[in-house]
Amino acid sequence: MHRQRIASVVAAAAVAAGAALAIAGHSAASAAAGTALSSNWYASAPYLMPQSNNPPDPVAVMAATGQKAFQLAFILAPSGGGCTPTWDGTSAVSSDTAVAGVIDRIRAAGGDVSVSVGGYGGTKLGQTCANPADTAAAYQQVIDRYGLRAIDFDLEEPEYENDAAMTNELGAAQILQRNNPGLFVSVTMPGTSAGTGWFGTQLLDKAKGLGFTPDNFSIMPFDGGFSGAASQTAALEAFHTLLMNHLGWDSATAYAHEGFSGMNGKSDAAEYFYQSDFQTVLDYATGHGLGRFTFWSVNRDRACGASADNGICSNVPQNDWDFTKFTARFAGATPPVTTPPVTTPPTTTPPGNSCAAAPWNATTAYTGGAVVSYNGHSWTAKWWTYGDIPGGAAGVWTDNGAC
Repeated sequence: MHRQRIASVVAAAAVAAGAALAIAGHSAASAAAGTALSSNWYASAPYLMPQSNNPPDPVAVMAATGQKAFQLAFILAPSGGGCTPTWDGTSAVSSDTAVAGVIDRIRAAGGDVSVSVGGYGGTKLGQTCANPADTAAAYQQVIDRYGLRAIDFDLEEPEYENDAAMTNELGAAQILQRNNPGLFVSVTMPGTSAGTGWFGTQLLDKAKGLGFTPDNFSIMPFDGGFSGAASQTAALEAFHTLLMNHLGWDSATAYAHEGFSGMNGKSDAAEYFYQSDFQTVLDYATGHGLGRFTFWSVNRDRACGASADNGICSNVPQNDWDFTKFTARFAGATPPVTTPPVTTPPTTTPPGNSCAAAPWNATTAYTGGAVVSYNGHSWTAKWWTYGDIPGGAAGVWTDNGAC
């Protein structure tokens, strides 16, 4: 995911004081604005980047889908270091008015927001703050600034693999939960076919050791060799078993604290998830009583046009906001009806169907999921590789067949 004066001392002081008053006033207004939504809306809030990836108008999305809440992303440590919250590592929360304005518009339309901390890129506060208390204090600034009723801890590499950082993040989440009664707290982590990987199980064990129980633990079953809904529901079922085994929960409790965080359309690893896949996973989630159903991201929830940039469109046939309607349904809403999209091939050909992929190059390093053409066949890398010939003895490449 994620994915940038000449004045007298007296005059400068007056300007600074005025700005501080304006920000403080806006903070108070933002905190008071709107009415808290029921928890099902925060559990369904899809991710939206308010400052990057060609942000859509959230109010227009609300009107078209019935969705009332959004997961605004991401809060990071300053790119230059420190333990204060910023948007995307560049915009200080303390002086923000741009995102606050977006939140005010959503609330004026009857909705609300959660804020996600962490994500895939940048430096996380858990990595730069000294301890859980300091980390919590940084996040408390975000809660106070925007009057938040929900927060998401999106814990990914490399922070996810850093024990001290995980202690800071989970400890901070526990402190925030205790100090902000009613705060909806979600924890999101990478998914694998086994539910989650070794670091994910370590995360669950650490949470249990702290006595910390968020509203849900969610996995992201994409960018890991997934193919459609069946692989995702299998991962969710495996994760359900991990929740029972590592946290000592019975089956119903584990399902109620389990969440799905998908990716709409073409994933970063060239996996494809269509509306039919979302429907299948939604049916699984509602049928098993899962506690969360969301996706990355609203910025991508539109058909590609002149640009096939995977950050701003899905690369599958769709009407704008088709995938957001699934989160609205999870929350219990009935979205407005739109004409189904015309079924046409993806703008980027799925793996295995064409030799349109670039030819294999012996001097190029490939990551898992990379697709190449070689000797009239299409091949997909199973993992990172350099210099291994498709079809060679190393077994790195999966043969997708002739093309």
